[in-house]
Amino acid sequence: MHYTVLAVGKARPPFSDDIQHYQRLLARHARVQQIEVREDEQVERRIPERAYVSLLDAGGKAYTSEDFARWLEERRQAGRDVCFVVGGPYGTNLERCDHKLSLGAMTLPHQLARVVLLEQLFRAHKILANEPYHH
Repeated sequence: MHYTVLAVGKARPPFSDDIQHYQRLLARHARVQQIEVREDEQVERRIPERAYVSLLDAGGKAYTSEDFARWLEERRQAGRDVCFVVGGPYGTNLERCDHKLSLGAMTLPHQLARVVLLEQLFRAHKILANEPYHH
């Protein structure tokens, strides 16, 4: 499976270190491509052509870790790569959006949201593989 994390803004330490950490952990389970753009207006044209687009949005659907793992497995079974879009500080509107994902009711800094997303992707793959990590 291939994931794209398309984010407005450049990751900076300490978040960039955590992003690299989870990207390395995920490499054994899936391909993850990080794309950073400067402005919201650049997002739409950087979305991979056939990807299932999931926009991180406070009003989106929230999942438990187990439900998120099942949701990812459904995408894999459907043969769809997933592009997660992390917008800028004022949110991002997309013409093409298949799904809206909420990481919780609290507002997170966008760089931290990227770390949480990658950790949950890693956790989901561990859940699906019945490997220890998720308690």
